[in-house]
Amino acid sequence: MMREDWVEIELGNAMHHCTGRDAMHCVSTKTGDAPSSKNRWIEVELGEVCEFIGGGTPSKKEPSYWNGDIPWASIKDIKGGYLTDTKDYITEKGLQNSAANVAQPEGIILATRINPGKPIRNKICAAINQDLKIVKPRIDIDNDFLYYAFLNLEGKILKVSSGTTVLGVNLNNLRDITFPLAPLPEQRAIVAKIEKLFSDLDNGTANLKTAKAKLDIYRQAILKKAFEGFPYATKMNLGEINQKIQIGPFGSQLHKEDYTEGGIPLINPMHIQNGEIRPSLSYSISTKKKASLPNYILQEGDVIMGRRGEMGRCALVTETEDGWFCGTGSLYLRPLKDKVFSPFLYYYMSSPVIKELLTGKATGTTMMNLNKKIISNLPIQLPPLQQQTQIVMEIESRLSVCDKMAESIDQSLEKAEALRQSILKKAFAGKLLSEAELTACRREPDWEPAHKLLERIQKNKSGRSAKNRKKTSEKPG
Repeated sequence: MMREDWVEIELGNAMHHCTGRDAMHCVSTKTGDAPSSKNRWIEVELGEVCEFIGGGTPSKKEPSYWNGDIPWASIKDIKGGYLTDTKDYITEKGLQNSAANVAQPEGIILATRINPGKPIRNKICAAINQDLKIVKPRIDIDNDFLYYAFLNLEGKILKVSSGTTVLGVNLNNLRDITFPLAPLPEQRAIVAKIEKLFSDLDNGTANLKTAKAKLDIYRQAILKKAFEGFPYATKMNLGEINQKIQIGPFGSQLHKEDYTEGGIPLINPMHIQNGEIRPSLSYSISTKKKASLPNYILQEGDVIMGRRGEMGRCALVTETEDGWFCGTGSLYLRPLKDKVFSPFLYYYMSSPVIKELLTGKATGTTMMNLNKKIISNLPIQLPPLQQQTQIVMEIESRLSVCDKMAESIDQSLEKAEALRQSILKKAFAGKLLSEAELTACRREPDWEPAHKLLERIQKNKSGRSAKNRKKTSEKPG
């Protein structure tokens, strides 16, 4: 029997969050039982409130335009809530000889192509490329309120976006999108409450992710302890307990034209994920090609593993995968059933003990590689078959608990993200602040009712129209 003194991993307080209750507790279902925003807010078009300033890319053919000291933002930099650095930099010469414009700190940059509608708050002076727009407010508005408004509008912006190869939003469509605008004091109060609630959610989410990471450590500890040594074990090597150890076919046996869509699945290391075989339709071969290479056909009970890159990446071939094909980057072991229980061999090959051995013995400088000789000579302490079965039952019992906890954590993480969206929805429906919080907003010196906001916006709009008409009349005939 497996020893009972299993290693214990202290999961800490984070495990208390597996149900997600603490992560969710920060927002009550009664949050924002304030009156409707109908009389306090106005519905405005983005184009009435914001100006969108585009960017560009300096010529890649001109080295003097690049690797300067001006941050240059592209879509790959629009991640998270703040822009604090960019992957690329341009020179002053590059800026002057391109359509790039510079976004100032404490503003908002909006993606309008590839990931249209994704906003980010800017913390640095940064030039932008053509996939982004600088958001320049036309009226006095809280910058963070505007940022959260864009977060809430992401779905709307995506709906009006189009494109076959690259998705993008037309500026006219963007300007026509409407959103609710609150009085300034209310904007500030909403931002403060959103950020408090989001902070609580972030803390809960971090705890959940920590718990999940510790579960992964615990899984490895289970396998490590399981294979540290057994009474009555016989020391052998893998070549003695497998009827076949087969490296995947050489490249000369499989050519590009042999691959087909939706045929017999071909299993390479990338298709072995967390102990499961996950095929892709584009990596398959025809029945005829499979028949011409019988040595590489998988059978139920085989253990398939990657022979390149990450060591110990393996899976047990089940009834579902019986008849599938071992890829070039993989190898498989076909155990002798009178000596070794297939699931025992799978867990053994997945264990940290073997991963460490394989890493030490693998060949190759740029990428670790395994061959038949290395695998055949790997040592194993093999207990009797009955004990192997009992060990597998013990392992699976403990891993099953880990799986259930991991599933609970994943569900809680999904709920946390849904709650984040719910907070934004309530915020821009005017239902996030309580009556007491609204009363405090009305006492602020810059409070003004919705109709005053509307009048100022319309005045600004009329002024711009008159200015544009003047420019048009002054054009030479």
